[in-house]
Amino acid sequence: MHPSEQSECPQLLVIGGATATGKTAWAIRLARALNTEIISADSRQFYRGMGIGTAAPTAEEQAEAPHHFVQHLDVSTPYSVGDFERDALATLEQIFKTRQMAILVGGSGLYIRAVCEGLDQFPDVSNDVRENVAQGEAAGGLLWLQQKVAELDPDYFQVVDRQNPARLRRALEVTMAAGAPYSSFRREGEAKPRRPFQAHYMLLEIPRADLYRRIDARVDAMMAAGLEKEAEELLPYRHLPALKTVGYEELFDYFDGKISREEAISKIKQHSRNFAKRQATWFRKYGNWTTFHPDDEQAILKYITSSTI
Repeated sequence: MHPSEQSECPQLLVIGGATATGKTAWAIRLARALNTEIISADSRQFYRGMGIGTAAPTAEEQAEAPHHFVQHLDVSTPYSVGDFERDALATLEQIFKTRQMAILVGGSGLYIRAVCEGLDQFPDVSNDVRENVAQGEAAGGLLWLQQKVAELDPDYFQVVDRQNPARLRRALEVTMAAGAPYSSFRREGEAKPRRPFQAHYMLLEIPRADLYRRIDARVDAMMAAGLEKEAEELLPYRHLPALKTVGYEELFDYFDGKISREEAISKIKQHSRNFAKRQATWFRKYGNWTTFHPDDEQAILKYITSSTI
């Protein structure tokens, strides 16, 4: 894009990174400095009643800068990445009517990619299909998802992250809804739709040992803040996709008497670390990111000034 075109084109600052890398704090700080609004791309933060377990921005944090897509859905509401793409683009269109800049922040890489680049077009998935997959997963767990995807779409099974239940679940839902493999709807290498904004990609990274210590401390803080009570209140909805989430599944096992409370906390920490590792792998694979340590204030502010203004 020519510099003159960039100056006239709306700007989208994308802040990505694994869990516990300081994305929320930086998004709020920059939104205030740039007098703009924040779109959350953390898919589990969409749901009400899950604020502690998903580390959603608090009411006080949301009061510091306008936020969109934070706890705006009931946990029983189906909401796909395609739904988010549509709604986020519509929200950006409204923001850009009065502002030249907006901020997109989150750790759900696929949701970031949907807004910035567009995704493949998939058929609609009915509630019946979602429920069938949810029941199979509830009975057979991750292994069942792996086996079904391997059986129904062996091509996709060769490339998918087999430890990511959300990816497997989505592939199985589409395959069952369409009666055709999920891989047949993917258009790798094809041109994506052009967006009416210029995106700038800022990735927050922390050395792994430091990040893992931050994750462990965050889990302890979540427990102190009432995560156990939050999970108890969500227990009737445990079968829903929104609750197939680190922090809740482990506590559900504790409530069932399968593991001790101490084991549940230990597993939340371990699974959160595993999740952060998968997030980091995704961000390395996709996107043209400029990487910063969240404490490197001078470098971040220099990047913002030179890239987006």
